[in-house]
Order: sequence, then structure tokens, then C-alpha cells
Amino acid sequence: MAIDKEAIEIKVLEALAQLRPFLNDDGGDMELVEIRDDATVVVRLLGACKDCSMSLMTLKAGLEEAVIKAAPEVRAVIAEDEAMA
Repeated sequence: MAIDKEAIEIKVLEALAQLRPFLNDDGGDMELVEIRDDATVVVRLLGACKDCSMSLMTLKAGLEEAVIKAAPEVRAVIAEDEAMA
């Protein structure tokens, strides 16, 4: 069954927008890279988030939770460097 990537993208971008002020307060940010056919969302860590030792926790406990709440069809949220590994 194909997923509606456009609908998921809208929801993901809304979730990012809600979290962005908190990320920006710490000098970081994230951006959407792609939504894969298996409903995995890939994001790029930017600024302080890129090198922060807590970025994986922020990604999993913050962003992934917010994205899946907004778009339950999403299977996982991973960082771009995880996607390339």
C-alpha cells in the first residue's frame, strides 16, 4: 500500500515548526530531508544539534514522538547520518 508522502510531509513540517523554537533556543535546528516509501522520515541535524551529545535523545524522545503523534502512519524518524550508515 502506497503512503501519501505529501500529506505526511505537511504533518512533519508542522511538528518541526512546533519544536523549532526550542531547538533554536539552544542554537540548533532540524530540517526534513525525505520521506521514504516505508514511512521512515529522514531529518538533517543543523547547528548545535549536529554535534550535540543529546541530539539522538532529542530526535527520538522529542521529534519522533511529535511526528508520530501528528502522523501515526510514520514508522520512524532518523537522522540523515543514520540513514547513510
